[in-house]
Amino acid sequence: QVQLVESGGGLVQPGGSLRLSCASSGSIFSIKAMGWYRQAPGKLRELVAAISPGGSTKYADSVRDRFTISKDNAKNTVYLQMNSLKPEDTAVYYCNLGSWRGTNYYGSGSWGQGTQVTVSS
Repeated sequence: QVQLVESGGGLVQPGGSLRLSCASSGSIFSIKAMGWYRQAPGKLRELVAAISPGGSTKYADSVRDRFTISKDNAKNTVYLQMNSLKPEDTAVYYCNLGSWRGTNYYGSGSWGQGTQVTVSS
């Protein structure tokens, strides 16, 4: 079973940046899609960004033009570059191993442990 490990979270001021990483125990990113989700207290987990095996991407409207998902197949790592962070971006961020059909990402039950992102002055 593939293991996913997130890192890079922390406390940042509004307007700041963070880069999250999700490392996989296996060489899967060339054949599997990956997604970043987040869950704020009292809210449902939501898809933030996803990337297909071929590199196509999609974003939630709330983060479009601020966040960028990318991957390095050789390093078995997916990244989420987060710029212009807002307090409402505060959440636990999770990476997910899923599938891509058409222009849509479909998540699965394979999750990392999550990394906390807090945006506050």
